[in-house]
Amino acid sequence: MPTSMPKESEIERKWFVVDADGQVLGRLASRVASILRGKHKTTFAPHLDVGDHVVVINAEKVHLTGRKLKNKQYRWHSGYIGGLREVRAETMLRTHPERVIEWAVQGMLPKNRLGRAMARKLKVYRGAAHPHRAQQPTLMPGARTKSEAS
Repeated sequence: MPTSMPKESEIERKWFVVDADGQVLGRLASRVASILRGKHKTTFAPHLDVGDHVVVINAEKVHLTGRKLKNKQYRWHSGYIGGLREVRAETMLRTHPERVIEWAVQGMLPKNRLGRAMARKLKVYRGAAHPHRAQQPTLMPGARTKSEAS
C-alpha cells in the first residue's frame, strides 16, 4: 500500500483556540507546535505544511516552572555592532507576553522555510479577546480547561 501524499488543494485547515491561563509554557508550546506541524492528522507529511491554525489567548497568564522567571534570558541581536539585547523572562512576560509564547513555539518548529510558514499560522493575544471569531475556532485537541488545570 503506497504512502498517500496530500495535494495542496486537499489539505483542510481548521482553526483551534487554546487558553494559556495557568498552563506551563513548554508543555503548551509543544502541543501548539504539534498542531501547527499537522502531526495530529493522518495526512501528516514531514516535507509539507499540513497543519492547522492556532489562536492562543491569555498569553500573560502562562506559567514558567522553577526559577526560570529570574534566570531565563531572552537574547537577540539587532545586527549592529554591540547590538546584543538581553531581557529576563520576568520582564519579557510583563512587557511582551505574546513573544514568550511565539518564541517558545518557533523553537520547536523546523528551522527552514517550512517552519516559518508554519509559524505564520500561530496567533497569540495577551487577553481573552481575539479577532478570529469568523473562523469559528474550536478548542484545541488535548487542551485542558481551567477546571482541569486546578
